[in-house]
Amino acid sequence: MRAFLLPILICFSSLISAQDSTSVMSLSEYLGYVKSFHPIVKQANLIINESEAKLMKARGAFDPKLEVDYDRKIFKNTEYYDRLNASFKIPTWFGVELKGNFEENTGDFLNPQAFVPEDGLYSAGISVPIARGLLTNSRMAMLRQSRLYVKQAQADRQLLVNTILYDATVTYFNWLKTYNEKRVYEDFLTNAEMRFNGIKKSFEVGDKPAIDTLEARIALNNRKLNLEKSRIKFVKSSLELSNYLWLNGNTPIEIQDLVIPDANTFDTIDLTLNTSGLDIESFDIENHPKLQSLDYKFQSLNIEKRLKLNNLLPQIDLQYNFLSQTPEVVRSFSTSAYKSGVNMSFPLFLRKERGDLKLAKIKLQDTKFEIQNTRVSLKNKIDAINQELDSYILQNDYTDTIVDDYSKMLTAEERKFFLGESSLFLVNSRESKLIDAKLKAIDIENNFFKTKANLFNVLALAEVQTN
Repeated sequence: MRAFLLPILICFSSLISAQDSTSVMSLSEYLGYVKSFHPIVKQANLIINESEAKLMKARGAFDPKLEVDYDRKIFKNTEYYDRLNASFKIPTWFGVELKGNFEENTGDFLNPQAFVPEDGLYSAGISVPIARGLLTNSRMAMLRQSRLYVKQAQADRQLLVNTILYDATVTYFNWLKTYNEKRVYEDFLTNAEMRFNGIKKSFEVGDKPAIDTLEARIALNNRKLNLEKSRIKFVKSSLELSNYLWLNGNTPIEIQDLVIPDANTFDTIDLTLNTSGLDIESFDIENHPKLQSLDYKFQSLNIEKRLKLNNLLPQIDLQYNFLSQTPEVVRSFSTSAYKSGVNMSFPLFLRKERGDLKLAKIKLQDTKFEIQNTRVSLKNKIDAINQELDSYILQNDYTDTIVDDYSKMLTAEERKFFLGESSLFLVNSRESKLIDAKLKAIDIENNFFKTKANLFNVLALAEVQTN
């Protein structure tokens, strides 16, 4: 029900009366829409579809084939020849090919070897490569590689979905940051307005000099200016957030004014990003989708290398076919009637084959280096992020204490001012320090959120808790 109401709220919030309260869109709810409807996420699913199509294509190399060759020539009322050759072939795994054939030839000018019985000649046999193509061949290699491509595509899809979720998460955190900054300036604008009105009344009754009203008005206008700047930043971040919000049917939607981020994101971020209870030290780096993808790539290249190595062998194909006029009688196929042959080919210098093998070995070595580098890089990134998170938690504690102390100092300074023991300059100075401290706290919190998102991205978790 909630999932149905949110798009309605987003699209039609302008129709809701001003008295209605705003609607909070949590991080989990937002990522749920991104993962379900964003075009790039749908595009990532096409990677798997493409790999499955390639697998089907590779399996097609083992499909049985029916071949018919019909040739006829009539000239000056003379039938030179009428030849029919139909065959049924079944490819098998180890390069062996099973074959059934029917041959029927008639005419006045036939080659003597083409003469067959009146009802045609049937044959059943086998073709076997005894060197190149026996233990490995192109169709075997293609099928094995296609199976690996499906697994690699699953890992690549996870990486792609993880990337878009990471980008969307960072955008949400920026939206939350600008919203919090706008709230700070709104609060202190209210304080500045109350202070200005109070000083103005005091001036009118002669309790305060005119210079105090001028200073209060300057402070008020500065707060208005800062609020306007923060409002524009919030509007821009809302539009950036809208880039990731889509509905079913590839319909983009735009965040309206009544929709605001969740101020309690700090309490739910670990649960949403699946980082709660995550033991980074015991995390098995070998299960990382990037390493898995590279491992499948390495296996695929290894298959290609074995194929190129097999191509160094000579091409020697043996063929043997039993012949019969009466195929319905199994005993009619005997060794006394047969057709056999040998096909051989062997390049003298093998420069193409040796070059292909060398290139395959280079690709393997390159991928091996990439795997080693990726493994070390991921470990170092995870360790650095873990230490960075610990630092931001400590920094957040410090800023909370600083904000609390500045708040107390401002409260004390305002009390002294209204007792006539301080000046408006000191009050404004204390207030500016407090504003800076709060903005710094918001910035540190935002950096903490981004680091959490970076951890989610580096670990390539891809799965998020959505509402």
